[in-house]
Amino acid sequence: MSDRRVLVVEDDPIIRRFIRDVLKRKGYDIQSCENGLEAMDAIKQREYHLIISDLKMDKMDGLELLARVKKLSPKTEVIIITAYGTVTNAVEAMKKGAFDYIMKPIELEELEIVIDRVFEHRSLVDENQYLKERLNSSNVTQSFIGKSSYSTRVRELIDMVGPLDSTVLIMGETGSGKEVVANAIHQLSQRKDRPYIKVNCAALPDTLLESELFGHEKGAFTGAVQRTKGRFELADTGTLLLDEIGELGLQVQAKLLRALQYQQFERVGSGKQVDVDVRVIATTNRNLKEEVKRGTFRKDLFFRLNVVTITLLSLRDRKDDVPFYVEHFLQIFNQKYNKKKSLSDKTMDFLIQYDWPGNVRELENCMETAVILNKGEVLLPEHFVFLEDHRDLLEEDGNFNEITSIAEAEKQLILKTYKKYNYNKTHAAKVLGITIKTLRTKLREYGVVDQT
Repeated sequence: MSDRRVLVVEDDPIIRRFIRDVLKRKGYDIQSCENGLEAMDAIKQREYHLIISDLKMDKMDGLELLARVKKLSPKTEVIIITAYGTVTNAVEAMKKGAFDYIMKPIELEELEIVIDRVFEHRSLVDENQYLKERLNSSNVTQSFIGKSSYSTRVRELIDMVGPLDSTVLIMGETGSGKEVVANAIHQLSQRKDRPYIKVNCAALPDTLLESELFGHEKGAFTGAVQRTKGRFELADTGTLLLDEIGELGLQVQAKLLRALQYQQFERVGSGKQVDVDVRVIATTNRNLKEEVKRGTFRKDLFFRLNVVTITLLSLRDRKDDVPFYVEHFLQIFNQKYNKKKSLSDKTMDFLIQYDWPGNVRELENCMETAVILNKGEVLLPEHFVFLEDHRDLLEEDGNFNEITSIAEAEKQLILKTYKKYNYNKTHAAKVLGITIKTLRTKLREYGVVDQT
């Protein structure tokens, strides 16, 4: 965590040492000083990601320090420490740019949670900035690769709805490029320089998702030791991407509907309305019309989302785009792994004929695997044998869609191929398109006892 630099500004030596020791144990890069003047000297010499400052100090109080920090280093977050009698001033500090405040006497759990939220927020900001730079590097509509008439229509639709402020619903199978389209729409909008916050609706149960979306007040539930902003609030003035919205339960759907209709919501445990200005983009791999008929998705929420709908075809329904994706990913992975691979015409025909049940994501993983595993300069159809003969090897344990890295995909493919061919290294290596020596090395790496 050496890249997480924290400056503690506190005139009470006991509190200063307590905070410093706690953060040192957690691996943070810590410095401390007694007052605001010393803090300003330290800030001029080094950049800090977070400053934890007492409110009441001699020479320069926390409010003045906050104002100077935000002018000198706008990206540096500030947490204010305050006693009970100065809560009003702490709230004023938040209005002036402080990230949050902590009450004295300081509780260890609350301190750790607030600091963790600072760096979680910083990660979101950094991810957002990376995305902007990535999308700005070229024409964003070209990120939806393909030259078929279908792809052309999708790019035209992205260009059309991007600058508008309307809600967009993107439908399509897993791996068809829904998030790529959402990113392009945000980048073309007037909100492109504002927050772009993403929520994976399938990743959390409804009990946690409500807090994730709308935030909560201190004491709203067990473990809620601090008021926390939700993703809607973090996305204020920007864009909120609700990924796989079809996974939401009916209770959360009702609260989401109100947030979309009125641009306001209540944090969990609060009766106070929070007003926001958020553009919503939603994606789903489900047929929401069918979900409405089944009663698992609210009809009124569907109509609220269905202002502009972009339906993405599966790759098997737009085979004309396959060559462009193949060349695109081949170029990317040649550069990434310092290779000079090319494809024969026969290989391209083979890839075009394949149905691609995993869509563009599967094609991307396939090209990376082929570039890594094969020594020859020209990729041949037999180098992609796993697409036909060995897809079942990855699916038989029901975990193909759970693979999160190319290393894991390679490991599963090698181990299952080795098993399928009765632990015959010569046969397995030939099918995999690698040498027996490479296979032996991989098996040792995976801790496999020699079966022959």
